[in-house]
Amino acid sequence: MMTEKKKIKFGALIHGIGGSMASWRHPEASTDASVNFEFYKRQALKAEEGKFDLVFIADGLFINEKSLPHFLNRFEPITILSALAAVTSKIGLVGTLSTSYSEPFTVSRQFGSLDHISGGRAGWNVVTSPLEGSANNYSKTEHPAHPTRYKIAEEYLQVAKGLWDSWEDDAFIRDKESGVFFDKEKLHTLNHQGEFFSVQGPLNIARSKQGQPVIFQAGSSEDGKTLAAKSADAVFTGHDSLEEAKAFYQDVKSRTVQYGRSPEDIVILPGISPIIGRTVEEAERKYHELAELITIENALNYLGRFFEHHDFSQYPLDEPFPDLGDFGSNSFRSGTDKIKQKAKEHHLTLRQVALQAATPKSSFIGTPEHIADLIQQWFEEGGADGFIIHTELASGLHDFVDLVIPILQERGLYRLDYEADTLRGNLEVPIPVNRYARVKAST
Repeated sequence: MMTEKKKIKFGALIHGIGGSMASWRHPEASTDASVNFEFYKRQALKAEEGKFDLVFIADGLFINEKSLPHFLNRFEPITILSALAAVTSKIGLVGTLSTSYSEPFTVSRQFGSLDHISGGRAGWNVVTSPLEGSANNYSKTEHPAHPTRYKIAEEYLQVAKGLWDSWEDDAFIRDKESGVFFDKEKLHTLNHQGEFFSVQGPLNIARSKQGQPVIFQAGSSEDGKTLAAKSADAVFTGHDSLEEAKAFYQDVKSRTVQYGRSPEDIVILPGISPIIGRTVEEAERKYHELAELITIENALNYLGRFFEHHDFSQYPLDEPFPDLGDFGSNSFRSGTDKIKQKAKEHHLTLRQVALQAATPKSSFIGTPEHIADLIQQWFEEGGADGFIIHTELASGLHDFVDLVIPILQERGLYRLDYEADTLRGNLEVPIPVNRYARVKAST
């Protein structure tokens, strides 16, 4: 029996005025985009027009005067995703929320609500909050160490998933004639007592049509990959090359199998930032227009984000990248390790490292055909199940939908229409069976 060919998955990162220090200065940019609902609405609807699986809202909990402009003044994810749920119909809605600075009962309720509001399209990007300053905003004396944050996250997810199973799928009878609203035998109390959390339950909202919100994980450290293999449905990652992407892909898929799951149970989605031109020259011009907006001061501040907002202005610009030892290992561990290793291997100066970090030039710059070719290669050679598309300017997403998507559709690599009306259905990840119903079925 013939089975339909697997299709590429796409998500769109909606990032307001962009993920760089200076893209807001571009003539095309809307300087209030990060707090402009109409901007988010237009981007979400364009992604839905392109049959994207999801839109993705990033977040963070600490800022200072050197933070990215977008992060200084932007929407909280659950709020904006709830608003977008009302103006979209098929596209998934994924938001970042920290396990280090929130409570499982509240967050389970929030994402459970979003899942119902959207008709089964909610997803939670589980993060542990890399920036040490976050502790100061949550009445904490210190930021948990990297391994501890991931231990917290693992237990947190156990609690959340347990709470989402509080009600079996057919628990609510709602029979007006008999006066029976729910079946008491199908309501379950969690009674979790763990190292970090004590949560009784039950949760005061039922499962949605997709069972539970889709769990995303975005850390690429050893702890992050292990958490993803155990508990995630999808991974948002980032790689500089196909070889690196393939190694990560195989690593996470193998770990998933080790935890008793199928490789198909988890979707790997590298983030890419395509810059598209109808000619190579036009694409290069677009890249340089953005890169030239970045000053060396911007670049140093951007680099400092990865190292707990470290002040790099104290070092000589044109001498070798400073030896920072283990500094930064409690923040963006996988990112800081990569930066330090690359600087050492290629004998880069601080100026070179900062500018490369702030104005990265990937291979995904060129004509629509070139972008489509690379996406196909990464997909077919085992580097990705799909991609999270991030563009610094709003027009970049429109270019991708209008110019690249049709090529992939013509090649039979991408859907012509949505296969399902839930995020799980479109990502093709399984619906979790309610644990209590499963026990009953096995007895």
